[in-house]
Amino acid sequence: MLIVSDTTISNRGVLETRSLPKKFMGRVQLVPRRGGFRLWTRMIVEIQILRYLSALLPFVAIPLLSRDLALPVTQAPLAMLIVIAFVEMKVLRLSKAGRARAVDADTAARRLDTLAFRARAALRKIAARHALTEGELRLVIEQSELARIAPLTLVSVQTDRPAPRLLSLDEGDRAALADLFDADLTERDLLAVNHRDDLYIRDIAQETRAISAHARLAAALEKRAGAA
Repeated sequence: MLIVSDTTISNRGVLETRSLPKKFMGRVQLVPRRGGFRLWTRMIVEIQILRYLSALLPFVAIPLLSRDLALPVTQAPLAMLIVIAFVEMKVLRLSKAGRARAVDADTAARRLDTLAFRARAALRKIAARHALTEGELRLVIEQSELARIAPLTLVSVQTDRPAPRLLSLDEGDRAALADLFDADLTERDLLAVNHRDDLYIRDIAQETRAISAHARLAAALEKRAGAA
């Protein structure tokens, strides 16, 4: 899971938005300020042109191994397109039938209920930490549709007040979002639901006016203790 905020992304310009929810997959390339080898590798796989070039590597290798095959291979654009389509549609993605078999309807509903419960709990805590009293916070969870490889999940907190924007998240805010996924609800579990619904972005809202005084007091005390 990559939490998307101006505190976690180096190229902050791509976070600007005029409407909500702000989407990232296939539109902009995020550059995390920190990230291990697995995260960087997974994000590189998400770059479409690099996947295309990888799929075409045999067309580069064959002419080097056999001069007799060099001309036929380099003059076979249709074969190249077929290979790219096969890798993209059959290897990296599920068919319609495969998406339907990813998870049953009851399990999908339970997972979405769990996600919504956890998301709103995190949003209430973040709203209280930022002393927000107007508008609504939206937790946007976007996943790559690529299957059979590790899921890539982007999580951001977005608001329409005073203008559409992504909320700046400090360490405490990011800690609240860390509870979204665990052994009972993994990123892959959510991806299975998204495959079934053919929907790869979830937008969960929380009215800031509904945040209790107790939650606001607890957040204020927590921030004061952290600053001490």
